[in-house]
Amino acid sequence: MSVPVIKARKRMTSFSANLGFLWTELSLPDAIRAAKAAGFDAVECHWPYDYKPSEINAALAETGLPMLGLNTITGGQGMFGLTALPEHKDAARHAIISALDYAAATATANVHVMAGCAEGKAAEQTFIDNLRFACDYAAEKNITILIEPINTRDVPGYFLNFTDQAVDIITKVDHPNLKLMFDCYHVAIMEDDVIPRLEAMMPWIGHIQFASVPSRGRPDEGSLDFSNIFTRIDELGWNQPLGAEYKPNGATNASLGWLKTKKN
Repeated sequence: MSVPVIKARKRMTSFSANLGFLWTELSLPDAIRAAKAAGFDAVECHWPYDYKPSEINAALAETGLPMLGLNTITGGQGMFGLTALPEHKDAARHAIISALDYAAATATANVHVMAGCAEGKAAEQTFIDNLRFACDYAAEKNITILIEPINTRDVPGYFLNFTDQAVDIITKVDHPNLKLMFDCYHVAIMEDDVIPRLEAMMPWIGHIQFASVPSRGRPDEGSLDFSNIFTRIDELGWNQPLGAEYKPNGATNASLGWLKTKKN
């Protein structure tokens, strides 16, 4: 398999370091500092709740980086969220409130509300009801709610798997601050080529993430040509940082050759 090369070029694209996967050996505040030193334009995370908001705010203020996103809790090992689980409605709403309060305290722009592993009409209706609750609460804090289709290879049984399914949910919820988190890695595994899906989904997208396929590694390896993908994202008028949510094979700093090309 040939390895795609991300060509050095001047572009508008900026990047956010997902600290759920990058610099995981560091505390979250120190990972924020490492992201700044590496040249990222923003940060995002998965579950920051072991740290006081004041600790995160200090690192964000020091670096000048915005925090773009965080997740609701998984609910337990193997659950991957609570929001579509009819038997966990109260716990799901508590998780939503906790996540949004934390996001508000750290000026975090988006909260990914994790659906969990479920199926069927009852799960869909529960997801919709809980998302309406989340959107109403988030609107008071000027925060966007994100939902993310996740591939069935990595998370068998996850409720939300396809971008069209996500748009159907967004349409049914009918709230202006509910958006799609478009992860190029998950979309490439489950659907068509990434670029046609990006073009079709752009009106609903609230955040874009990326990693190589099939390894979920850095973007200059694997089967996806991110040089072309990043170019098309620029052409489509996207002007927010793209989330580098990949798993480095070794030290994070050694995986960042692709990032240096954006400075040329």
